[in-house]
Amino acid sequence: MGDEFQTADLRCFTSTVRAGSITRAAAALGLSQPAVSQRIQRLERAAGERLLIRDPTGVRPTPAGETLLAYAERMLTLHDEARSALGGQGEPATGSRTIGLLEDLAVTTLPATLADYAALHPRIELEVVVTSAARLRRMAEQGRLDLVFGDPSVMPSVRWRHRIPLSWAAAPGLDLAADPLPLVLFSPPCSWRQPVLDALSRHGREWRVAFQSTSLPAVQAAISAGLGLGALLPDNLPVTAGRVTEHLPPAPAVDIVIARRPGTDGDSALNTLERLLQRAAGV
Repeated sequence: MGDEFQTADLRCFTSTVRAGSITRAAAALGLSQPAVSQRIQRLERAAGERLLIRDPTGVRPTPAGETLLAYAERMLTLHDEARSALGGQGEPATGSRTIGLLEDLAVTTLPATLADYAALHPRIELEVVVTSAARLRRMAEQGRLDLVFGDPSVMPSVRWRHRIPLSWAAAPGLDLAADPLPLVLFSPPCSWRQPVLDALSRHGREWRVAFQSTSLPAVQAAISAGLGLGALLPDNLPVTAGRVTEHLPPAPAVDIVIARRPGTDGDSALNTLERLLQRAAGV
């Protein structure tokens, strides 16, 4: 073991692992790629271990990196909370912040997160845009979003990534052996749509689209009405429809991410929100 771990090095390491790329991590942190690489190398010297494996597809942690990652995220969380509690960030954060969420995630994670956030940053005006990935992408390209929680296609500067398995849902009485199998889907360009179709096709199931919508309540209603099989986040299953597995392959897992506008790494208000959203996602 070498020198002590430096907070800035740990932050670069965790951002790189979550983004899967030094380039994307550098953009998210508002740093140059060489600067991020140098900090990770310094961290590896301090750890006395190789922490990342670099290949043509990006980077991934070594076993030692996986071990350090869990500690690093806890250390950074405590560091940020201590700075906030002791006033280390200077005056309380003020102004407005705009975040984008997919409806699927807003329904399950937003209420408790907003309550906690308001208590920690009472002087922040928070605007939450809940809409489709396509509209969020346009807003991000226009520089109108500070943070996005949801679809990885919306913003390139991904800081954190987590995979969540979907669950098959159907109303009682739906014939799951039907050929073709009727489906209830989110309308394109939802990035979760294709994994659902691929999972069924790999299993040899023929399917047809019986209903599609950009609205989560509309999709839930169609599943409950027995129009077809759907795949939703576990917390979004309709009350009148059950989780099903008969005649079906495992439901796919999908990526959810947190992405931020480049250059916002020092924004204490966004750092708090990012931490709360990670906690809401069960990480």
